[in-house]
Amino acid sequence: MPDRRVVITGIGAFTPIGKSAPDFWNGLVSGKSGAQPIEHFDVTDFPTKFAAQIQDYNPEDHFDRKEARRMDQFCQYAMISAEEALEDSQLDLEEINKDRVGVMVGSGIGGMETFFEQSMNFNEHGPRGVSPFFIPMLIPDIAAGQISIKYGFKGPNFCTVSACATGSHNIGLAYDSIQKGDCDWAVCGGTEAPIFEMGVAGFNSMRAMSTRNDDPGKASRPFDVDRDGFVLGEGSAMLILEDLEKARERDARIYGEIVGYGFSADAHHMTAPDPDGEGVILAMNRALESSGIEPEDVDHINMHGTSTPLGDEAETNSIKKVFKDYSYEINFNSTKSMTGHMLGAAGAAESVATLLAIYHGMIPPTINIENQDPECDLDYTANESVARDIEYAMNNAFGFGGHNTTLVFKKFS
Repeated sequence: MPDRRVVITGIGAFTPIGKSAPDFWNGLVSGKSGAQPIEHFDVTDFPTKFAAQIQDYNPEDHFDRKEARRMDQFCQYAMISAEEALEDSQLDLEEINKDRVGVMVGSGIGGMETFFEQSMNFNEHGPRGVSPFFIPMLIPDIAAGQISIKYGFKGPNFCTVSACATGSHNIGLAYDSIQKGDCDWAVCGGTEAPIFEMGVAGFNSMRAMSTRNDDPGKASRPFDVDRDGFVLGEGSAMLILEDLEKARERDARIYGEIVGYGFSADAHHMTAPDPDGEGVILAMNRALESSGIEPEDVDHINMHGTSTPLGDEAETNSIKKVFKDYSYEINFNSTKSMTGHMLGAAGAAESVATLLAIYHGMIPPTINIENQDPECDLDYTANESVARDIEYAMNNAFGFGGHNTTLVFKKFS
């Protein structure tokens, strides 16, 4: 079967700045910060006492009690945003061939809180204290499995795990599956729920997170000279990818088109970026090549932009090596300045943000740039949204282990 065009017909987002895709978008363009003090566990001994959390979350607003107790929160988030994306797509699930629907949904960490809780049960009660649902609640692929079970989707079903590149990897592989004819539709994205004692302690031990406890809303400040680490976030985001001809047959609303991607590895360090940016450069160049476009065709890039001292500068330098002088004509941003770092969900949430920027002709800001780092000298759309007609936009997402992804989206025409 020849390669097919792949469009996006549905989106869902469950994030710290909006618990639906429209609310997420409104939060982005208004420059809303999702960072708040942590209140659901004692943070007295933690260097970082805040995170970008889903506010006022009650599982029983979405699931019955028995169902909720058998799903880790990362899986719950995935189910919520998948349901929104499917409803948004207006797919008639009674009419489509469910054998042709794939589900590619990942989590960077999976059910780590379940592991933590069941470990405590084991220590207190021994083997008999461990839940029979421990393993299926823990495994990162269970979100993809649960979505397929709920809706009866029998197409390709898997979970690619690549730390903070997870969401983007799953979107790229879903695009591949449709383009090559393995399925006609795909639910794809990422999900994460790391804000609990061990999750926060682990990142604190790495000294990766901001400790700006006196002002959490300004802690995530990519490209600012005073940045001191990322803000931990959580949530989920999903896209419905669809073969263009199927979308045309049902006169579907189309947010945009995915036209290519680039995947690569740094082959450098477990957590630190390659200072020469070779892997990131490879990913962006491969994305341009697979999309059949030139650097000068790109109007907007949603950067990985985590607010770490090394990462922001390394990504900026890599971009300048790929786009050269044209780098200064592009509008960049880091939506992590608002959502925090959603880890395995980051690439998916930022893909939704990138698509909506194309669809609405509006680029959300990078907030909290008060004293821009002179080593980060691009146009990061500082503090205020900017209107711009966008033909092509890219989304960068990178993960611990040196995993790099760049997705390319296009205005649909």
